[in-house]
Amino acid sequence: MMKEYTYTEKKDTRSGFGAGLLEAGQRNPDIVALCADLTGSLKMNAFQKAFPDRFFQVGIAEANMMGIASGLTIGGKIPYTGTFANFSTGRVYDQIRQSIAYSGKNVKICASHAGLTLGEDGATHQILEDIGMMKMLPNITVIVPCDYNQTKAATIAIADHQGPVYLRFGRPSVPNFTAANEPFEIGKAIVLNEGTDISLFACGHLVWEALEAGKILFREGIHAEIINIHTIKPLDRKTVLQSVQKTGCAVSAEEHQLNGGMGESIARLLAENYPIPMEMVGVNDRFGESGTPAQLMEKYGLNAASIAKAAQKALKRKS
Repeated sequence: MMKEYTYTEKKDTRSGFGAGLLEAGQRNPDIVALCADLTGSLKMNAFQKAFPDRFFQVGIAEANMMGIASGLTIGGKIPYTGTFANFSTGRVYDQIRQSIAYSGKNVKICASHAGLTLGEDGATHQILEDIGMMKMLPNITVIVPCDYNQTKAATIAIADHQGPVYLRFGRPSVPNFTAANEPFEIGKAIVLNEGTDISLFACGHLVWEALEAGKILFREGIHAEIINIHTIKPLDRKTVLQSVQKTGCAVSAEEHQLNGGMGESIARLLAENYPIPMEMVGVNDRFGESGTPAQLMEKYGLNAASIAKAAQKALKRKS
């Protein structure tokens, strides 16, 4: 039988980050926070109020923020940087590569408003390449949680991880369906539903859509195994391979370019170890545009219907 997931409310994942940052700061006095003039948007207000001497407003100077964060680690601090995903990666890639990744500095790069669901601000503020950019840098861990509770848990968990982390989350309110007390283990995928016909791998906002796609497929007699790949790097190779060895085909779903994303990491793993039919749901070599998050997810095919359609295509190739 397919496990049913429900939710009582929708909450934005950036608020999960804000709540997690405050709790992490309460647990560990070495945690400091830096923000590039977006304290309200990143929900860092509570941390700023609770620990004003541990909060640094650097202004619209993201490259400088990364340099300061790198320097703070030398004194034993654990810096969390906060700005939009576009400005956390594309604008400061050189600083991350040279000052953080190369020397393995213990900086937590926390990026909100990722993907298309930034919405009306359009292509210049939406970024769909950031997972690829970050996962290609040696030493960096890449995490994309699925809802408020998981984002909060991930924000707390990365404080204990030694080394740079890219934590990606979003602006819109999405179903908050994971348990509030569910522990977050970096690098360990979560099997949400077991199945025998096809494996659905998803991250971020697309995890809920994958669960909805599972319902569509179940009504058609197809039993999908649905897996939350919240850690893109390091990828949970064991869980991925165990699933596809059972199902024989797969679909990946992410709010990111197909080039360089989670799906590409899974496809490489399968090509090297267990080649099977696989389809990918994501943005296919296009920039975003202005629109509401719901409109953009629909137009770019980042929804349950598209995942179910991709699953049917993969199943035909399997047969």
